Amino acid sequence: MTTIKHMLQQGTEALSQQEQRAARLDAQLLLAHVLGVERSTLYTYPEREATPAQEQQFMDLIRRRQQGEPVDYIVGQSEFYGVDLLVDRRVLIPRPETELLVEDALATIRGKIAHGTMPVVADIGTGSGAIPIAIALQEPRLPYLYACDISAAALEVARTNCQRHYLTGRVRLLQGDLLAPLPEPVDMLTANLPYVGTDEIPDIPPDVLDYEPHLALFSGPHGLHLLQRFCQEALQFNILKPGAVMLLEIGYRQREAVTHLLNDSFPNATITSKQDYAGWDRIIRVET
Repeated sequence: MTTIKHMLQQGTEALSQQEQRAARLDAQLLLAHVLGVERSTLYTYPEREATPAQEQQFMDLIRRRQQGEPVDYIVGQSEFYGVDLLVDRRVLIPRPETELLVEDALATIRGKIAHGTMPVVADIGTGSGAIPIAIALQEPRLPYLYACDISAAALEVARTNCQRHYLTGRVRLLQGDLLAPLPEPVDMLTANLPYVGTDEIPDIPPDVLDYEPHLALFSGPHGLHLLQRFCQEALQFNILKPGAVMLLEIGYRQREAVTHLLNDSFPNATITSKQDYAGWDRIIRVET
């Protein structure tokens, strides 16, 4: 039988030959998944032996990764804001920069609660439910929040994740296009809408373009189509309470265009931006 140490070396070498960006980390995650252990166990017990069946399964997963399939889809889960979430090809894989949106949302919610308001919160384009689930778990005082998505398949994933974290009664899933499903005005909107332009397709890595759902990626030629409609509907449906806040994740080159769009729609709003870990303007905050 083969040891953990040897299998990890095998997997890392196989992925390195394919020029995978994080070959060693990917091999660790796949091996830990096969063995049903934490990653730390791989180093605590490197001489532990795996069965032939485990070795075969591991190399099968390595081959899937070699073909470009994202690790999160292979293992069927992703960690976001300290929460384990089911993910598959029905939803986008949550990105670390979206955690910045959750941090701002929590600060805003807690500020409103401190001033005597229990805010009504809605997440638009919720996908796996990552944003509302993280908010609900971190702020148990919120009695409920809404989570909307146009994709019934995505909402099935979100529903499973809500069940896994005992949030079925608090995260209210609504199917429909953008703001149309919301049953009441809100104090805060969060949205990580599709913001990739179809003109960017040549620049998209294959593991994103070939595997992640295009419905959740693309928003017209320049990535702004859905955000334009989002702003129109916020005004059309009168969905924002006085003093409401919107938190939007945007593409790394979109701050100027998005700020211009928001100024046209909400001329009296205060608009600020926050950079992601790479220094790109990523989160837009709109205080109406």
